[in-house]
Amino acid sequence: MTFSPDDRASELRDLFFESAEEILQAMNDAGLALEEHPSDKESLRSVRRAVHTLKGDSAACGYRELSELAHELEDVLTPDLVKVHAGLIAEVVLTAADTFRDMLAAYRNNLQPPDGGALREYVQRLLNKPAGARRDKAAQEAAATFSWTEYERLLIAESFRRGETVYQVAMHLAGEAVLPAAAYELAKKALERAGKILALRPENSTEVVSGGLMEAALATTQPADWIRQRCQVPSVVAQISVSRIPLMETGPRDVLDILVESEAAAVSASVAGESAHAGEGDDEDETHSANAPAGLAHAVAENTLRVDAGRIDTVMNLVGELIIGKSMLQRTIAEFERRFAKDALRGKFSDALAFQSRILNELQKSVMKIRMVPVEQLFRRFPRIVRDVAKQLNKEIALEIAGQNTDLDKSILDALAEPLAHLIRNAADHGIETVSERAAAGKPGSGTVRLDAYHEGDQVVIEVSDDGRGIDREKIIRRAIERGLMSATETSRLNEAEINHLIFTPGFSTAENVTEISGRGVGLDVVKAALDNLKGSIEIETEAGKGTTFRLIVPLTLASIQALLFHVAGRLYAVPIASVVEITRITEAEVHRVDDHEVFQLRQQVLTLVRLERLESSETFERSKRVFVVVIGAGSRRFGLAVDKLMGEEELVIKALEDQLVTSPLVSGASILGDGTIVLILNIPAVVSHLARIPAVGATA
Repeated sequence: MTFSPDDRASELRDLFFESAEEILQAMNDAGLALEEHPSDKESLRSVRRAVHTLKGDSAACGYRELSELAHELEDVLTPDLVKVHAGLIAEVVLTAADTFRDMLAAYRNNLQPPDGGALREYVQRLLNKPAGARRDKAAQEAAATFSWTEYERLLIAESFRRGETVYQVAMHLAGEAVLPAAAYELAKKALERAGKILALRPENSTEVVSGGLMEAALATTQPADWIRQRCQVPSVVAQISVSRIPLMETGPRDVLDILVESEAAAVSASVAGESAHAGEGDDEDETHSANAPAGLAHAVAENTLRVDAGRIDTVMNLVGELIIGKSMLQRTIAEFERRFAKDALRGKFSDALAFQSRILNELQKSVMKIRMVPVEQLFRRFPRIVRDVAKQLNKEIALEIAGQNTDLDKSILDALAEPLAHLIRNAADHGIETVSERAAAGKPGSGTVRLDAYHEGDQVVIEVSDDGRGIDREKIIRRAIERGLMSATETSRLNEAEINHLIFTPGFSTAENVTEISGRGVGLDVVKAALDNLKGSIEIETEAGKGTTFRLIVPLTLASIQALLFHVAGRLYAVPIASVVEITRITEAEVHRVDDHEVFQLRQQVLTLVRLERLESSETFERSKRVFVVVIGAGSRRFGLAVDKLMGEEELVIKALEDQLVTSPLVSGASILGDGTIVLILNIPAVVSHLARIPAVGATA
């Protein structure tokens, strides 16, 4: 099977963008480490490896601007310059990471990348060169070096592959030329008539001076003497030399091979660098990295396979269909056992089903493990956010991270990136006080934002907490009344949790001033919407003067769930087993009305009773004298679901529903049972949000 050049280029770019994100994150980590310990040699080596890999990979993809800027940055990351400018290196590295990320975003969208002006100014400052400085005449008149970039060497290799001859041409412009820029353009046109220009130095006429040197790599089918005659422009070109570039015996390599080799070399250098002794100098370490065994890099590359997430989703969907097929087979065998209880095949069918179920469960677990990634991949982004906010607001903030190895579904992890970033910024901006405010409150001058993750049953809990000022509930109530969200009478009936959740109202903000970081009321409503989409929930714990904790609770995966099935008013519903606290049975006489809500007493606790048929319909259904109640736990909330008939527990494969098929926000998805029955999966957070708005049966609103 062969690939077209476009397919190869597309594959190359996809691989580059994926690896570049990891490289930039490594630069951010190293930049933060250098900010605390400017003389940390390992962090500096990490930056140099990252920049070198990014330079080579971007050149192989044809992203010339990024490759050349990375090459310029390499010039200032030498041990000598770092020692002289140790206090500035961290800022340069972080600025470089931001600049490269902006350039990558432009390349992704096929836009012109930014010129990286801020980074270039840092580079010129460290090199003690004025910005935009030109080479002097002596330098221009020096001998040709023909130092081509990776991208230019790649173009030369492609010309070899097409059977073309490539020459290196050096032209010294005449010193008596009155207009050097015009002389440059005339010489360039002569080169274009002689063949295809693969590389040219200088690249534009603004950099050339009188008597300067022009270097070019030229692909042509003509001999060297013909090129000399073609490029000999009177009064413009004073001297010209043409030399043929010899074709390497091994021949030009494939574009993708170049990138893979570059990545393997970077991995090898990283492993070798980690094994180096702490007391060794920079030069020794670089030599050690360069001499690392080649087999080590290949071993690492062979054990790692990059797979598109869409392919894993396809396999997961097929596993889901197998689970539905298993359910169908179970029901068929159960029917067979009822009809032919004494048949000898009954036991064989059961054994075969048990074997299939065991293999299918292992297959499902294996695919799930492929989708699972540690939350560390997400948490690594946040130290930079906290650092930037603290610097902008002139605060001292430390970020503590725990639970980095907690695994979570990749799709859920990606969906949580923006919500967690909002919460981190809010904790640093609104939560943590200034140094003077903390000193007045008897607190240490440096505030702390803590990020933690852990498993809780079939769910993952991520906590964002701070030791700041806490949430001012009186201010929340005052703003809610000012904005007309509710009246003073209604707010007096709210408990603490309901008051806290008012901050998730779209456009709601308690900030006095609008800043670049916050204050527009955009952010926390996005957090709530994201958690609702993930079938998760969010809890808030706060204490004035002590701090605030946001607790995000999300399912371990969105692919399948263990669920409890039940009938209500002729419909089949399901709720995740993880949300079920207990199942009880009560009589209608035990149901009472309090504040227009139906409630019942369960031991020492009074719980709201929810009748699903009443949430969106005023139709009255006939009920039996005794009803089953499924007690649901949603965060700190507890309520009971009145059900007509329990159907048992079953593993369900979640199927997303089109918006035009289901208009109720109370349903988050559906599943298909073995007999073809459709079961609706309840959206527990949406049910909870309805509790305050739905009156009891027969009550007056």
